[in-house]
Amino acid sequence: MNDTSTVNLREAVKNLDDLPAMPIIAQKLLALNTDSDEGERQMLLLIEQDPLISAKIIGLSNAPILGATRKISSIKDAAMLLGLKKIKSVATGIAVMSLKSKTSTGRLNLQDLWLHNLGIAFAMQAIARSMPRVIRPADDQVFLAGMLHDIGYLALAHLDPKRSDELHTYLAAKTRRPALQIERSILEMCHDELGGELARHWNLPDEISMVLRYHHMPNVNETVSGQPLIRMVYIAEKLLPSFGIEEYVEPGVSDADWEALGIDPALAEDIVTLIAEQGDQAAQFAASFS
Repeated sequence: MNDTSTVNLREAVKNLDDLPAMPIIAQKLLALNTDSDEGERQMLLLIEQDPLISAKIIGLSNAPILGATRKISSIKDAAMLLGLKKIKSVATGIAVMSLKSKTSTGRLNLQDLWLHNLGIAFAMQAIARSMPRVIRPADDQVFLAGMLHDIGYLALAHLDPKRSDELHTYLAAKTRRPALQIERSILEMCHDELGGELARHWNLPDEISMVLRYHHMPNVNETVSGQPLIRMVYIAEKLLPSFGIEEYVEPGVSDADWEALGIDPALAEDIVTLIAEQGDQAAQFAASFS
């Protein structure tokens, strides 16, 4: 959509052709069944054929944040370190975050958005390690949810570049005003609702679609099928304020939030420290691909 005039977002999303198309490689990766030898082979081949995704996955595999004990130099080595399901989610997330819309993303900095989503993904993994195994989501679900949770900003830049630029100008001013309050003052649909529409357009798994739609509202009744991933994103964004993109959220994680994930609030300080350390490492890794 190239028109620079203001559009009605609610009307625009009714026309699926107005939404960004999912990158072909992401479509192929999500469709693969990696539980078979043939599916595994096809996945590794797909990733190896994409230089950008391959470089980022190998770089990520060697990052201190993952604790590799030897030099990772191939996608096969990376798959052995990360596991097949996780590398599929990592590759899918990278493919989506490398999306080039039909229009310029303007003041939405894709590198900053990628850094933000990467940091949230690793923060969620730190949270997951403190959760009881019986309710802990699979690593690949955690990483995919974190990597995609804010892609509603991509949808906004595609549908209405003018107001996307206006929004990110406001956010960059660092007013300490919650991002959603700013969005609601200038948009009829915020990035979380736009993300939910994009997820449905792309036929993403239901639990991931729910994360995109409700990651700022973990307590509404509609979130049951997306929990505990929704609350994990909600907490992670509070613990990594303005990490990458400027998306200020009100600080403070309650004991009830931790307890909803089966985590003793007494462990919160240690988790916060670990997340801060991982955020620094994620930033160093992302900077190598800027």
